[in-house]
Amino acid sequence: MSTRRPARIIPVLAVVPPRALLLDLAGPIEVLRQANQAQDNVRFDVTYVGPSEQVHSSIGLPLAGIRPLPRSVPDGALVLVSGAVETPLGSPSSTAAQDEADAASIVGWLRTAIRPQVRLATICSGALLAARAGLLDGYDCTTHFGTLAQLAALAPHARVRENRLYVEDRGRLTSAGVTAGIDLMLAFVAREVGHATAVAAARMLVVYLRRGGGDPQLSPWLEGRNHIHPAIHRAQDAVGADPARDWSVEAMADVAGTSPRNLSRLFNEHAGMSVTEYVNRMRIALARDMVVHSRLDMDAIAESSGFSSARQFRRAWNRLQAVPPGQLRAQLAQG
Repeated sequence: MSTRRPARIIPVLAVVPPRALLLDLAGPIEVLRQANQAQDNVRFDVTYVGPSEQVHSSIGLPLAGIRPLPRSVPDGALVLVSGAVETPLGSPSSTAAQDEADAASIVGWLRTAIRPQVRLATICSGALLAARAGLLDGYDCTTHFGTLAQLAALAPHARVRENRLYVEDRGRLTSAGVTAGIDLMLAFVAREVGHATAVAAARMLVVYLRRGGGDPQLSPWLEGRNHIHPAIHRAQDAVGADPARDWSVEAMADVAGTSPRNLSRLFNEHAGMSVTEYVNRMRIALARDMVVHSRLDMDAIAESSGFSSARQFRRAWNRLQAVPPGQLRAQLAQG
């Protein structure tokens, strides 16, 4: 008799505005589809909603089958609002007046739909609709560089951040849009399901996994993974799922299905680093998350991320990070 627990369902309401920028929708939702494919513990249940059953998208492709904006949104849901373009390809069937009426309908719906139990994600100029609804005042937020001034005007009490891929602030997730919507949703998947699932989704989409909205560099969770060797990926997947485990070369070789000596050779050849260096990078990535998002002291962080001592943790940290962990935490606390 199976004892597997049922999957946790996260409802996702993707709001489709008039003249929707198609990549704003397709990119983030494809991340969620890949996350559903990669694991069975969390299911993202996506529904497309909007004031019109059909819209003319940015690339001229009609989007149909859009459900009406629901009267209520369940607790725990994510409402995702796409951006739009001024001039789509082709000849839209709607008028400017109709499009503005639909945008106003979305704004009014957002005012009642978004509450503390419902998270809001905006992609690109979708942030402007959220701002019109008064949902970004008092929050850190961002949008596409071309609409930053509009966002600041519409949300005068918001803290509009420039040059950011995405920003998360107390249930408000905003992104620079287009491909940055993928970065935002990868971060969301990492938080809701785990880093291993986000890595798997990013790898299938052949994109870099950026860990922070303000950090455009390649994530440590994807470093050393620009190869196609299946045995090394098996070992890396196992380490990524549980970096704090006692990962000896022998234990990783057992997961990879090869000998310890061959695993060491393959890691240097395909990942460009040693087995030990790879494990330490994963542990420091985990530790950095705890430094940033928890109040644990450094001894507890060292133990929780798999290091035998705080001294070993600090040595590994100093080889990979620009500033000490305590200083990093202090800098973030100061904004």
